[in-house]
Amino acid sequence: MASTQKQKTARAPGAKVRPAGFPTRDQVIAFIAESDTPAGKREIAKAFGLKGQEKIALKALLKDMADEGLIDIGPARAFHKMGGVPKVTVLRIVDVDDTTLIATPERWEAEGQPAPRLRVVERGKRGALTIGDRILARTEEAGRGWVAHVMKKLAKASEELLGVVEEMADGKLWLRPVDKRIRKDTPISDVGTAKPGDLVLAEPHGRPPRIFARVTDILGDPFAPRSFSLIAIHKYGIPHVFPEQAEEEAVQASALPLHEQKREDLRHLPIVAIDPVDARDHDDAVWAAPDEDEANPGGYKAIVAIADVSYYVRPGSALDKEARKRGNSVYFPDLVVPMLPHQLSSDMCSLRAGQDRAAMACHLTINAQGKVTAWRFTRAVIRVAAVLAYENAQAAIDGEQENALLEPSLKPLWACWALLQKARKARDPLALDLPERRVVLDEYGKIVSVAVRERLDAHMLIEDYMIAANVAAAKALEQKKAPVMYRVHEPPSREKLVSLKEYLATFDISFALGQVVKPSTFNQLIAKIGEAEEKPLIMEQILRSQTQAYYAPQNMGHFGLALGSYAHFTSPIRRYADLLVHRALVGAYGLELPASKGGAIPDRSSLSQDDYENMGRVGEMISGHERRAMEAERETVDRYVAAYLAAHVGEVVKARITGVQNFGFFATVEGLGGDGLVPVSTLGAERFFYDEAGKALEGVESGDRYTVGQRLELRLAEADPINGALRFELPDAPAPRGGPMKRDRTRPGIKRGRPANIRHMGAKRRKHKR
Repeated sequence: MASTQKQKTARAPGAKVRPAGFPTRDQVIAFIAESDTPAGKREIAKAFGLKGQEKIALKALLKDMADEGLIDIGPARAFHKMGGVPKVTVLRIVDVDDTTLIATPERWEAEGQPAPRLRVVERGKRGALTIGDRILARTEEAGRGWVAHVMKKLAKASEELLGVVEEMADGKLWLRPVDKRIRKDTPISDVGTAKPGDLVLAEPHGRPPRIFARVTDILGDPFAPRSFSLIAIHKYGIPHVFPEQAEEEAVQASALPLHEQKREDLRHLPIVAIDPVDARDHDDAVWAAPDEDEANPGGYKAIVAIADVSYYVRPGSALDKEARKRGNSVYFPDLVVPMLPHQLSSDMCSLRAGQDRAAMACHLTINAQGKVTAWRFTRAVIRVAAVLAYENAQAAIDGEQENALLEPSLKPLWACWALLQKARKARDPLALDLPERRVVLDEYGKIVSVAVRERLDAHMLIEDYMIAANVAAAKALEQKKAPVMYRVHEPPSREKLVSLKEYLATFDISFALGQVVKPSTFNQLIAKIGEAEEKPLIMEQILRSQTQAYYAPQNMGHFGLALGSYAHFTSPIRRYADLLVHRALVGAYGLELPASKGGAIPDRSSLSQDDYENMGRVGEMISGHERRAMEAERETVDRYVAAYLAAHVGEVVKARITGVQNFGFFATVEGLGGDGLVPVSTLGAERFFYDEAGKALEGVESGDRYTVGQRLELRLAEADPINGALRFELPDAPAPRGGPMKRDRTRPGIKRGRPANIRHMGAKRRKHKR
């Protein structure tokens, strides 16, 4: 007699109730597809109540199903439908399609099938993610593709490691990181074909504290020409190879006719481009002449002509998508990663001397007080009379060098600029003149010199013309009620101002928080200090109190320039924001010029509906790309500086303190840059207080004080070109208390743990010994 009993049931989170017993292939696939958590062998066995020999049979079944192409195995040995992805998995963002981020599974082991591309849906504030980021996401099929809902952003610590293979005395290989913020080397478990000294990419594996590196790519000699830039490109995930479609489109676009008959003809004007001597492209040119209109006595007419990039790079094109993905060009000492292919950026969109070029012309009327009273925008054809280096233009004006364009071009430009200066002084923008480092390389990529660029009147002249054109573009679009991608610089936050107030109090300088803070507030503060010794310290802290500028379609003004409306218009070759402003002007002023019929180039060169709808999202994206480029450029220059200084280790150099922490202070070599640490443990045997409010370290017995901005002489103890790190010590640095310091194998001379001679003073301490 057959006995009956209730069948066992099994339930997995998010899964339907299933009968116990050995599952069929269809049941396994259905369970995996419906499970809200990663479904591995253990989860499947538990769901179907399998034990003992049944688990062994399940393992064989899953292997057969994988071999038959029914399921794939993903991260953590979890299974998913063939061609699909787990319900919850780790993804890496690899691309941007217009404004939608695209991600692929971090691990994809389905042979013969490409990894799926998932559209990423962000929660909350957008723009926090960019190419190269890793996310934990919930996935689902939607329409004809996959969608990933972001659960959280994952730390970058588990991403690929970038470093140099080093061989220790015992023959073991270690990966030395190129990021100076990573203070530990990683033992290499699999070096592949890499050799000691090679710059490599590696993936970490293992569990803390036993993390190992497995070399995945060999990048070559870290000291070879362009390697410092390649380090930054790989570290920050900067797109540097154009897709074939974009390259082909650039060739087609560069062949578009200029349509001279439909453009304003400005080829008769002696317009000039004034740029750095090492400029790779020329996207702006200027002209000025006295205004002959009797209604504007003492005034000038001026033209700021900008490469008409929007004519060649049209909304929705392959070029447009690639430019948006990059956001801006990235400038390294040895190479440029351009926003547009060289066919455009270095050729057709570059305003070369003596060649007809398409331009967007900003016509300005400037009165005797330097105020721009009128403006208009046209699509024009120009022929630049000359491309001059700043130094040559300045030398011509100063009478130190002959130039045929002195009378027709340069003198009128300088005379008009004298008026613009009046308006600048009336505005009183933030006057923080910051030095810019220039790395000079020879033809073999070796460093010749590192110096601060000289600040000439020619630089300020071009800067003021560009500001005038940028303001005109923003106001023109506002008048036409057209969308604007503003360049926004908000006033300092109260938190930053409180910190500045506390810092100024250490110098017995009062700073009222109740006042309306303007750029002139800081300028008056600097003027009151005069040339006092603490001036560099205070200017440094004022700079640190400022917010970071960004792009947005909402106007919040530009605090630093003391302007109510400001947009970037003058560099569409290298900034996507400027390209959007050009497109908006084309639409607002009815300047459309369609492409040739029958070609692959879109007809429209004004803002598209997609541009309109995604202005905010694009602003967030390109602001992030700008920050990425700034960090990459700064780190690369730091590496070049460290390489340059490597030959001067042991020498005493003039330096300036740039930051103070409880473990020591950071200093930079005057005129060169590149921050290096002076550990507090090397400052002698006495104890030091850390004055948080005053941003200083102060000796208890001696009263010696080390504070931000202070100039002093230091001995260069170490210069590491691989990660751009420097280390300094006092010229007469005694041995640290307690005997020889314990040396870190990866950072010689730095003592591990908290220094014995430091005591935190906190923010309440306001005064110090004078």
